[in-house]
Amino acid sequence: MMRGIVMVLMALDHASHAFNAGRYTQDSYLWYSAGAQIPAIQFMVRWVTHICAPTFLFLAGFVLALSVARRQTRGDTERSIDGDMITRGIFILLLDPLWMSFGFGGNITLQVLYAIGGSFCLLVPLRRMGLRSLLAVSVGLFLGGEGLAGLAVWADNGQRPGLIATFLITGGAVTKDAYVLYPLLPWLAYMLLGWVGGQYLLGKESVNPVRFFSKAGLISLTVFFIIRGFNQYGNMLLYRYDLSVPQWLHVSKYPPSLSFAALELGLMFLMLAFLFAAYRNHKPSAANPLQVFGRTPLFFYILHVHLLSGAAWALNLYRAGGLVETGLATLTVLGVLYPLCRCYDRFKRAHATSLLRYL
Repeated sequence: MMRGIVMVLMALDHASHAFNAGRYTQDSYLWYSAGAQIPAIQFMVRWVTHICAPTFLFLAGFVLALSVARRQTRGDTERSIDGDMITRGIFILLLDPLWMSFGFGGNITLQVLYAIGGSFCLLVPLRRMGLRSLLAVSVGLFLGGEGLAGLAVWADNGQRPGLIATFLITGGAVTKDAYVLYPLLPWLAYMLLGWVGGQYLLGKESVNPVRFFSKAGLISLTVFFIIRGFNQYGNMLLYRYDLSVPQWLHVSKYPPSLSFAALELGLMFLMLAFLFAAYRNHKPSAANPLQVFGRTPLFFYILHVHLLSGAAWALNLYRAGGLVETGLATLTVLGVLYPLCRCYDRFKRAHATSLLRYL
């Protein structure tokens, strides 16, 4: 359910990318003029989708922990588990430059699939560490992300960071036609946190997930208000210029700041607490659209961007419409993909050991 919710929000964001001429994109201090007016409605349409990428990374780690534990119980070797993780990670990573980039405009752009696939590969050695150590690494990446980014820029005499730093820490242009929007290490922190959460709940059957995620959400949001309130380190230089709601919520996603992480994870944790309370005793639904999309996220992802962009070009509305066109496009692509995702879900379950498992 949680993954299905963010799939719908992601479709809204990418419909806006294809159809909305006024789409707000100034989610980084590099793109925002200090103190500039923020258009409230356009900003909120963009802001509600910020929860998508943190949720994808967190749940990828969380579900991976469950999957690995199930395979270990079944008697699978660690070598076979590692091989599948690396194969899946490389496959997902390569989808960004080889497929998704065409849907996003043609330039080679490493986005959320690069971060997820790369994190899968890094988890192969990292999963051997203890949970406390992995939690410390994750929290350290959250807390130290701005410091690492500053060091990367300082090491290059204040100019554009070097190639390795661009891929791992800061993101940015690689060439005039290739960009990294989701640098690996800041986003690895989310997957590590998900892995730790999954492993912890597996080992603590007495833990109430509603209470667990509620506490995590409140702690995370408290951190957000502290960081955003002091308005200094932790905001990745994208500061708050007044007390308005847009300025409080105008946090850096590129690269993700500590305030961004605390806000989005806090909201996600509270949503998970609500969903655990509401659905814990319900059987999975074969027809519930959110569950259907949540069971087929990668299949949904690799199709929806191209469908939206193709439709926008065909209708001569590529980045030329507004919020009405964005809303209609979102509903339409969800309607088109729902039966396709249902069919794919049934087909994949009937062929569980085929190559389709990588989608």
